[in-house]
Amino acid sequence: MAADSVVVAGAGQAGADTAAALRAKGFTGRITLIGDEPGGPCDRPPLSKGYLTGAVAPEETVLRPPSFYAAQDIELMAGHRVASVDRDRHTVCLASGLRLPYGTLVLATGCRPRTLPVPGASLSGVLTLRGTADAEDLRLRLSGSPKRVVVVGAGFIGLEVAATARGLGHEVTVVEAQPRALARALTPVMAERVVTGHRDAGVRVLLGREVTALYGDGTGRVRVMELDGGERIAADLVVVGIGVVPNTDLALGAGLGVGDGIVVDSHLRTDDPDIYAIGDCARFPSPYAGRHIRLESVQNATDQARCVAAAICGEPAPYTAVPWFWSEQYGLRLQMAGLTAAPDETVTVGDVAGGRFSVLCFRGGLLIGAESLNRPADHGITRRLLAAGTGPSPEAAREPGFDLKTFARPPAPVRGRAPVQERQTTPV
Repeated sequence: MAADSVVVAGAGQAGADTAAALRAKGFTGRITLIGDEPGGPCDRPPLSKGYLTGAVAPEETVLRPPSFYAAQDIELMAGHRVASVDRDRHTVCLASGLRLPYGTLVLATGCRPRTLPVPGASLSGVLTLRGTADAEDLRLRLSGSPKRVVVVGAGFIGLEVAATARGLGHEVTVVEAQPRALARALTPVMAERVVTGHRDAGVRVLLGREVTALYGDGTGRVRVMELDGGERIAADLVVVGIGVVPNTDLALGAGLGVGDGIVVDSHLRTDDPDIYAIGDCARFPSPYAGRHIRLESVQNATDQARCVAAAICGEPAPYTAVPWFWSEQYGLRLQMAGLTAAPDETVTVGDVAGGRFSVLCFRGGLLIGAESLNRPADHGITRRLLAAGTGPSPEAAREPGFDLKTFARPPAPVRGRAPVQERQTTPV
């Protein structure tokens, strides 16, 4: 056992930020960062937007240059994968057979895209989007002449790809099995406004429809999608964005608790006090949800990385970050603060028709979050209010002339929820 060494399994945003935060906190031991993407840690948000159009160059998606890891004495093992964990011996075994000791192990194994469980899903031209290789494949396919693109899934990834493809001049159809778009992430008011933006841009959006089969041509390329009821849609390219599956195999093999993610406590520790789990793969107790949840977002990954790095350096604290998230489609800036998918009351403020409004979400009379479209000030204020545990009542928000800016400097917490540090979160 090497008590002064940290091994990070997974070199995405959470893993890379853990390594960087450890050095920033003054950790002097050995840090090994292991990830299976050959290019090393990358910045994922541009992959469904600017990367596909060419506005973001491949080198701009690199989180940090190789010189950073060398300068920080962080051993980056890109193109490698941790295959198993031996908790008794405090070692990890790589797929290559190499064994490494650890004092503390951080699991930042991320997620993988769900695949479409229908006949024809393995045809050429049926893609998912997660890493840089996926994005490069999709970028090349979208760079040619106009194509018939079908996006399966009206979540954030699917709709961002749809907006980008439409902006490149392709004929785009979105097929969603749920009766509305973004059902797990947004209120109906905001989700409907997002769908309206797509339809105004010329995207065909089909809600409450199931894909039953895909058919190809003689070369094995996808050409037709069949929906429930027998309707057929011509398709040159199918992008599947129907959610992700957390990578928990490593934790399961090590005998750690797993349930739609690697289960951790409020300090992000697994059943084993020497093993943490963070980022998209971690299922943690959220003070905002009142239960264990997973959050798939850059800010959640970054904040959990900092939380774990502090704990390893002797400064443990519960993870209490305020969830927040953003998306951009057709130049519209959509921002969410808190967990807004299941309020029992909402108040809409601003100009819905003009595309500048916020939906304030309440539960039991307390502000639990806000969704803002082109109202960045509302987003920032809501994050501060949530961190302070205060905010307007729904009755106050309905008053004529109500302006959230009057709460820009919130008073001390008065409503029973402990103040929390301003951090972030995301919808999952």
